[in-house]
Amino acid sequence: MEIVILAVVIALVAVGLISGLVVSSRKKKQLPPSAPSSTPTITPPAEPRVGEEAEAPRDEARRTTEEVGLPGDGTSVAEPPVIEPEIPELEVPEPTAGRLVRLRARLARSQNSLGKGLLTLLSRDNLDEDTWEEIEDTLLTADVGVAPTQELVERLRERVRVLGTRTPDELRALLREELVALLGPEFDREVRTEGGEGTPGVVMVVGVNGTGKTTTTGKLARVLVADGRSVVLGAADTFRAAAADQLQTWGERVGARTVRGPEAGDPASIAFDAVKEGIAEGADVVLIDTAGRLHTKTGLMDELGKVKRVVEKHGPLDEILLVLDATTGQNGLVQARVFAEVVDITGIVLTKLDGTAKGGIVIAVQRELGVPVKLIGLGEGPDDLAPFEPGAFVDALIGD
Repeated sequence: MEIVILAVVIALVAVGLISGLVVSSRKKKQLPPSAPSSTPTITPPAEPRVGEEAEAPRDEARRTTEEVGLPGDGTSVAEPPVIEPEIPELEVPEPTAGRLVRLRARLARSQNSLGKGLLTLLSRDNLDEDTWEEIEDTLLTADVGVAPTQELVERLRERVRVLGTRTPDELRALLREELVALLGPEFDREVRTEGGEGTPGVVMVVGVNGTGKTTTTGKLARVLVADGRSVVLGAADTFRAAAADQLQTWGERVGARTVRGPEAGDPASIAFDAVKEGIAEGADVVLIDTAGRLHTKTGLMDELGKVKRVVEKHGPLDEILLVLDATTGQNGLVQARVFAEVVDITGIVLTKLDGTAKGGIVIAVQRELGVPVKLIGLGEGPDDLAPFEPGAFVDALIGD
């Protein structure tokens, strides 16, 4: 019995083993072929040979030469637009004839307190000593100067005594005549710019910084251009920031070229080059703007003397104009003395003669230097520089 049971167990185990082997064989036959690996294989680029350029990887498709439009393939590449530099339109300065007449009203508004004050005092019924002292004070306050004031008062005393009766018109005519005489009508007030044969007229402009020296040089260029003259500017004030730029701007407005050098360069060298360029271009006039650092008096005066000597190697200077600020009064006379020690001043330009300026400074500075006031500045406008005319000036002082 036991033998029979054992035989049955062995048979069952054998059957189970045989079934397992069959099932395993069938599964192997049904499995699909193995899938390739998901990691891509990277092939390194080939090393470029000698004479070849390594090709950079591109993110976009390569275009043909037809698509790109390379030169020489029959197509044209659009040229970038050419931007021409903007040339400033030249200004046409106002003619100099009658400038002071046009500006007379402005001058009269700011200056006629002197003339009206004198007329009021002279019209008093009784011209006693107190009245004459008031007349003296009025003249001194207007910066006429001590000696010219005493001279004018004595002349007025004598003529009023002879005249006897004094109508307003007679007094106005009397005062006008004496003031014109005091201004020196015999002076030659023409700005000399003729030059010599084959050389331009050379004008050297001197003065303390702050008086309007560079601006006056630019305005004088406008005056000359308005009169039909060609001008070259020399920017010899190399120690004041932007002085050369300022002068060049004035010149560009009217077509005058500016000769300039490096900042803090040698002023005499620039002045020499300016005259040289003026000769080469056949210019009518060369205007030289100089430095005015009065706080370094010795150095400044040596420098101005050097500029004068160097320029005169081309020929004589035609004018040396001293620019004074009319509002500085007696300080202007001190400045005038300093410059007169070094250079032979031939004419005076009084700037800022409008507003708070005192008209008597014209008389005082002429007496101090013995040279005439040739030009006056009456405002900030580009054409507010005018030839000085004693008659028109006095008319503005005393009014109509």
